[in-house]
Amino acid sequence: MKEQTQILHSIPVDPLTGSISTPIYQTSTFVQEAPGVHKGYDYARSNNPTRKVLEDCIAKLENGTNGYAFASGLAAIDAVIKLLEAGDEVIAVDDIYGGAFRLFTHIYQKFGISIRYVDTTNVANVADAITAKTKLIWIESPTNPTLKISDIAGIAEIAKANNVLLCVDNTFASPASQKPINLGADIVIHSATKYLAGHSDLIAGLVVTATKELGDRIKFIQNASGAILGPFDSWLVIRGIETLTLRIRQHSENAQKIAEFLLKEKLIKNVYFPGLPSHHNHDIAKKQQKYFGGVIAFDLVIDDKELASKIVSSTKLFKLAESLGGVKSLCCLPCEMTHKSIPAEKRYQSGVTDSLIRLSVGLEDADDLIADLKQAFAFAFAESAVVESVTA
Repeated sequence: MKEQTQILHSIPVDPLTGSISTPIYQTSTFVQEAPGVHKGYDYARSNNPTRKVLEDCIAKLENGTNGYAFASGLAAIDAVIKLLEAGDEVIAVDDIYGGAFRLFTHIYQKFGISIRYVDTTNVANVADAITAKTKLIWIESPTNPTLKISDIAGIAEIAKANNVLLCVDNTFASPASQKPINLGADIVIHSATKYLAGHSDLIAGLVVTATKELGDRIKFIQNASGAILGPFDSWLVIRGIETLTLRIRQHSENAQKIAEFLLKEKLIKNVYFPGLPSHHNHDIAKKQQKYFGGVIAFDLVIDDKELASKIVSSTKLFKLAESLGGVKSLCCLPCEMTHKSIPAEKRYQSGVTDSLIRLSVGLEDADDLIADLKQAFAFAFAESAVVESVTA
């Protein structure tokens, strides 16, 4: 069955009414026939029929056994880290999402969970970093924001050989493009805020497990900690998923055109996009992803934060905002926005310079988006004395 057909038919017709749209069960509790005798639902923190449809749907799309919906992507990450104990160690991708870095470093390290950041684009780095204390390998592929690609299957082999869990943040690729469990991952997480919901109108997170045993542990944490996704937001994610493949295809097509345009701009130093043959690990991306995604990052020949800020403040169609994955294009300056909580030295080590700009390419016409970038570059470069000195 093709991906789009599978997606549409993973969302069931309501068995009670025949409604083709999933009903929103906006309730806190459920009437029981007798104490402990009910229809599978007793309290909405523990289970909700609308949320259950979403959870079953994402489990099917990721080819996992269990899925769980949380109030945010960070709540989903938090649930996975709660599988660990004091004294355990996490090996994490160096170019990590700023929110995950903040959670790992400032919350969990003080509880005795240590984090080691390595460049996971080289499988040997992961193998060399593993110790007797390592219990979890945490990767994003592609990463945020420099779009690094890690060999999921290769890292999964190392994880299994060392009895270590592998968790893959699949937010940027989505299950329409990449299925980490098929490649050997034990856990997949999503910020469903991004491509799965797709319309910049909610905050949500998802966890999918490869085994029921892991799923039961995440379920216990979800119920005990209580960071659940509400029924209306669950319904919005379900509705977004219905068009996921169509959107991902167009996001990727637009991003490819824009990345190729950026390569020709003489004042741009690096363009980060997995669809470019020049991108590090492009061949692995081509092997494990169906589409290359809708996020592009680039930095300037002049590593000047003020100049980069002028560019992102001068676009008209690319709206300056946090987040990504929506139908409308967004841009941001990670050093001052999404990755501000990461120390500058660490940011630079992972490639996040002061001039690095991240684009979330939307569903507008690609030619219009390119024209928008051209006018922003023209305005910012014309105003910059630093640019004049370089081009003179």
